[in-house]
Amino acid sequence: MHSGADRAATGTAAMGNRLSKIYTRTGDRGTTGLGDGTRVPKTHARIEAYGATDETNCALGMVLAVPGLPAEIVELLTRLQHELFDLGGELAVPGYRSITAEHITRLEQALDRLNAPLPALKEFILPGGGPAAAACHLARTIARRAERRVWQLSENESIAAEVPQYLNRLSDLLFVVARVLARHENGTEVLWNHQRKPRGTQPDQPVKD
Repeated sequence: MHSGADRAATGTAAMGNRLSKIYTRTGDRGTTGLGDGTRVPKTHARIEAYGATDETNCALGMVLAVPGLPAEIVELLTRLQHELFDLGGELAVPGYRSITAEHITRLEQALDRLNAPLPALKEFILPGGGPAAAACHLARTIARRAERRVWQLSENESIAAEVPQYLNRLSDLLFVVARVLARHENGTEVLWNHQRKPRGTQPDQPVKD
């Protein structure tokens, strides 16, 4: 019986071979290979889970593509991209472990540090605030979807508790990062005006903090 580490090493070698050729035709019948070589339907819950994780990583790339971001945010988001690759690898290789409680602690520490100087929220925030802030809001919602996909996978397969915990804290952190970026780009953010007038009347101006 091979250990998770053995399966991960096998998967890494296979990935290296796969990257040398972009198309293989092996998935033309609706199946794809996990990191350990097992083939499953492309609609499998595990594929959905690490696919949504990959989408989260791509969304972070969209944030990082905005020029002029604060250096602290660039460093943080780049680290998160590396960690999401690690998390995707854990999901792609059944039995392999990569994400630990230390990863989650680092997310919580970053969240607390960035959130401390922000004003307390009294209303929900409308996604937006600038190109980077808007992209970060989108990234947080994709991270939350990835978490839901992992929980769905866990209904039938054994998944380490740290995986959905990581995605949960990541979404929370990205919400705070979006608030930071809104201030960096525009100096403010638009709050939900739940007392706006009915349709057909003159709308209120957006409420800003």
